[in-house]
Amino acid sequence: MDVILIAAVTQDGFIARHENEVTSWTKDLWLFKQQTMGYPVIMGSNTWATLKTELKNREVIIIHRNDVAKEVLRKISSKKCFIAGGGRTNTKFFNELTHIYLTPHPLLFGSGVRLFYNSKKELKLLQEKIVSVDEKSGIYQYQYKVK
Repeated sequence: MDVILIAAVTQDGFIARHENEVTSWTKDLWLFKQQTMGYPVIMGSNTWATLKTELKNREVIIIHRNDVAKEVLRKISSKKCFIAGGGRTNTKFFNELTHIYLTPHPLLFGSGVRLFYNSKKELKLLQEKIVSVDEKSGIYQYQYKVK
């Protein structure tokens, strides 16, 4: 199964200003919807609490601190699933990732919720594709395969 981390990030690597932020700055929600439609989306309870709208036509799996990534993934029968944050959830699935879809936005937060929480590990990535999100603003999604 493909396990795809999908995230909008600032240029300094943050996915939110704080854990309870309702993210309104991202310009790639239409692409997120298109790519995740029909597939399970895994997220932490803080991320779930910040959503403004329901994720229709997707199974949403809310995980908690004691959940084990491999056990969560074992219960999924789909050919792929998406990891949609926050930082602790992304880190929990770090070793299981097969792909990463990142959409850097022209913003700097200086501090906030990082893409990964206190991760000391490193992933080697192979760029597979670039998808235009908002050409006028210079926003693109970069899709990587984890080597």
